[in-house]
Amino acid sequence: MNWKQTDKLWTGTHVRGLSTVALGAEDAKKAGRWAVNIENMEAFVYVCHLGSFSKAAEALFLTQPAVTARIQSLERDLGTRLFHRNRAKVTLTPEGESFFPYAQHILQAYQAAKLKLQDELKAPKELRIGCATSIANYLIPELLPAFHRRFPAVRTRVLTGHSNDILVKVLNGEVDFGIVRTVTHPKVESLLFRTDPIGLFVPPGHPFLSGGSVTIEQVAVEPLIFFDYGSMDWLMIQRMFTSKGLQPNIVFEVDSMETAKRSVMHGAGISFLPFHCAQQELEQQHLFHVPLSPPVEISIRMDFIYLRDTVHSPFLKFFAGA
Repeated sequence: MNWKQTDKLWTGTHVRGLSTVALGAEDAKKAGRWAVNIENMEAFVYVCHLGSFSKAAEALFLTQPAVTARIQSLERDLGTRLFHRNRAKVTLTPEGESFFPYAQHILQAYQAAKLKLQDELKAPKELRIGCATSIANYLIPELLPAFHRRFPAVRTRVLTGHSNDILVKVLNGEVDFGIVRTVTHPKVESLLFRTDPIGLFVPPGHPFLSGGSVTIEQVAVEPLIFFDYGSMDWLMIQRMFTSKGLQPNIVFEVDSMETAKRSVMHGAGISFLPFHCAQQELEQQHLFHVPLSPPVEISIRMDFIYLRDTVHSPFLKFFAGA
């Protein structure tokens, strides 16, 4: 079997450790404790692939004697000859054929680890996230501890504001990426972060809690607290009323989910809110969810946004997979 044929041995090979490659009892003992220079193993793999010492030397930018010295050093470490050498060609010994797939795997694993380490060393030491206030209040605190454990040397800055304000910061390069409710701009790419359903929430003791569900007609006459006037979420909720020729009884319009939520808790009215911002209050029974009849599905979409046609932050992948 020549070096080209041994290349086929590598396909599908899974390495669980180096075998003794038929070295014999005495050499097998040595195999359990040898330490191989990675450059020597690299020279061996190049000779196998290219079929000659001279071609391997050329590919490695070395002299042929340097490649020969590396192969000899590797053979001493292993306690066996790896190549049959003659003037016509170089071929692998049976031991070399057995060793080749392991050597190739080790070299590939070393190169992959080296590239990964280099990428981490080149990573920025600061991450700037622009985040819609409502998302920052409820979701960012869940994500940052895990990020810090993964990248302890990276300083993280979180800038908050309305989704449109975060869009401006992304466009101006003030943040590496933003996490916002749905916004669009021709210079910005969007990547879905998550969706969260919106529901109707009422305070303890509200009359709606006496029944199983309520109609949109019943909701229309109740004092209603709207947050984020003009947003996509607001327009979807507004459409529920206008599609039935109804005018909601809006008593407050606020620009903060937190303000809307606390206003409901204090009995100022009822409100449509994302579930993520009311989870704790639901568990503590400070707020209650009332389903609509017929059911209406409305979800808030949260996106990562970053500048189009630019190299995005290497940390975005971490948050996108969280």
